[in-house]
Amino acid sequence: MLVTPALLLAGCERTLNALLARDPAAPARLDALAGSRLLIRFEQPHLQLLLHFHRGGIDLLRAEAFDEADADAVVELTPETLSEWISGATVERLMFEGKLSVRGRTYLLESTRELLTDLDIDWEGELARWLGATPAHSLAEGLRRAASWGLRAKNELMADVSEYVFEEARLLPGPQQRRVLRDHLTELEVATDRLEARLKRLHRRLTQHTSETQDTSEAQAKRLSDDSGETPT
Repeated sequence: MLVTPALLLAGCERTLNALLARDPAAPARLDALAGSRLLIRFEQPHLQLLLHFHRGGIDLLRAEAFDEADADAVVELTPETLSEWISGATVERLMFEGKLSVRGRTYLLESTRELLTDLDIDWEGELARWLGATPAHSLAEGLRRAASWGLRAKNELMADVSEYVFEEARLLPGPQQRRVLRDHLTELEVATDRLEARLKRLHRRLTQHTSETQDTSEAQAKRLSDDSGETPT
């Protein structure tokens, strides 16, 4: 069977709403978003997707001819920016970096991310429906242990790499070196500000002295000119 964009979108919608139906926190979040429309415009590939929120879930619709004036918020981004946003990058940072354009109610983006990424699903209960209570518990416990081991292994690896990079090989400055460097830079900044203030005072004094000297010279020249211009009687 040929998988068309419409069928793919419908499959994503059913899967997404099935996950939301299993999240105890989703109904309250959907109630807050009910009736809102979020228009997402992808630059590459060129695609317009409309998210229509309602109490039962989300409708995913292609919106090639949709008028953005009918949307509560319009977002223009690339798939790479979407990945950053879902991973936790703030809307403000993405907008500041020029990766994201938002018009309308920007709070819809944060509410949408919270709805989609903070799913609290009882996976053990879902497995029990298919495998039975005892096998599901054993499988879930094994997965939890594997995840815990993976997290510990990652933390230990990061600690070992950090120790090698910062302490043994000294390829990068460690926290202590960065603090010392920051303190030195602060002292240098203060000294530079003081030197700049002194130079400004010296410049004002030199300017004032030059002006006074020039006035004195002009006065003397005027007196000499007046004396030479007088004729004896």
